[in-house]
Amino acid sequence: MKILDKYLLKTFLTTFTTVFVILFFIFILQTVWLFISELAGKDLDLLMIIKFLAFSMPRIVPLVLPLSILLSSIMTFGNLAENYEFAAMKSSGISLQRAMRSLTVFIVLLSIVAFFFSNNVIPYAEYKFINFRKNIAQVKPALAITEGQFNDVGFYNIKVNKKSGAEGNTLTGITIHKKSKIGDGSKTVIKAKDGELISSEESSILQLVLNNGYYYEDIVPKKYEDRSKMPFAKSSFKKQIINIDLSELNNVDVNDESVANTNTMLTVNELNYTLDSLNKNMKTDIISFTENSNSRIAFPAKKQLIASAKSKPLPNNILSLFTNQQKSDILKIASSNVASTTYSIDTSKTDFFNKQKNINRHLLAYYDKFVIVFACFLMFFIGAPLGAIIRKGGLGLPIVFAVLIFITFHFINTFGKRIAQENGMTPFMGAWLSSIILTPLAVLLTYRATNDIGLINMDVILAPFQKVLKKIFPSRN
Repeated sequence: MKILDKYLLKTFLTTFTTVFVILFFIFILQTVWLFISELAGKDLDLLMIIKFLAFSMPRIVPLVLPLSILLSSIMTFGNLAENYEFAAMKSSGISLQRAMRSLTVFIVLLSIVAFFFSNNVIPYAEYKFINFRKNIAQVKPALAITEGQFNDVGFYNIKVNKKSGAEGNTLTGITIHKKSKIGDGSKTVIKAKDGELISSEESSILQLVLNNGYYYEDIVPKKYEDRSKMPFAKSSFKKQIINIDLSELNNVDVNDESVANTNTMLTVNELNYTLDSLNKNMKTDIISFTENSNSRIAFPAKKQLIASAKSKPLPNNILSLFTNQQKSDILKIASSNVASTTYSIDTSKTDFFNKQKNINRHLLAYYDKFVIVFACFLMFFIGAPLGAIIRKGGLGLPIVFAVLIFITFHFINTFGKRIAQENGMTPFMGAWLSSIILTPLAVLLTYRATNDIGLINMDVILAPFQKVLKKIFPSRN
């Protein structure tokens, strides 16, 4: 390796390492901020908090790595251009492509590492993170209740408007749906103004003390015709205690790993296998629905119609072959068939749409593992020529350009994925849309930097105006 290559590689690696560490730390702080309400004051030991953060860190890399490459490329090549080192290289016959050669090899190696990291480390960390977070909520009951949404705790669905207190045990605005033990839905609703969670390490019973509330219970009459009246019982209370048995929840180990089926937890091979199964299941369901749709149709007096068809040609008005009573029965059944088939189609349409969304999510997870590889190349070939063009290093102008380009990349990427999930475009286009749009920018910047053309050629913009001005004000000799 020549001295120039060593120098460029050392300069780039120093900048890249510094930028990566700083950006990674910033994104870690963002993660802590997002989950601070779940971690702070919940009697979690330091080791559990460290594990929680460690399992959430790898998901940050696909965001930090391309941005770090982009910013360090602009800063490195901007410094070289600003200090006239590029001018010295060019005077010695060294082109921009030659200067980028050693760094291109490094980006290739980094992209390979990024792919294996995305394919192996991130799915494993996501697997551990989701299971660890779920099990913390089960071992620490206060964590199992999140503000503003229903939370499944034993035989109860609990919703609270606000949690307060040192450990989040004081609850305000409580709504509880008690699950039916026979599996026929929720028949009991309890609303309370406030309450408190009381638990003890020596007991497996969680006490929920409710204050100033109402108790509603649906009553199912024995006679079927009375059920449409929907009777219910209502009572009020000043104080009520609900005991929730946590013996099954507290037996859960925080290292238990029962959730293992989300698309973010799968490698490329596992995604291929899962996608094949999902597509086969969807095709089977579509064929089954098509075949069952015909079998649902019932037609009274079918034998009479067949016998009439054998004896003589069928008239234009087929209903004339039947009595008035049969006509009435046929029309009622036809109306019922239409309503039933329409309902079945609407239900199946929603079901198929959800299944297709699930397939799209798996496809997006599959393509994401390759997008990060291309994103490393893309950001390097945008940042390096851009730095050579603007001729500014340091943390001023390079940060502005890097943030603008990366926000554009990330926004288009997120936008494409959201549309692809809803079948607005193919998952391939949704995942690669940002790369497709920004690739011409990388080619253009590389071309302009190679040929010593500025970022914006003002002559091209001003030439039409100059021609107009010459026609209006012709020069006088």
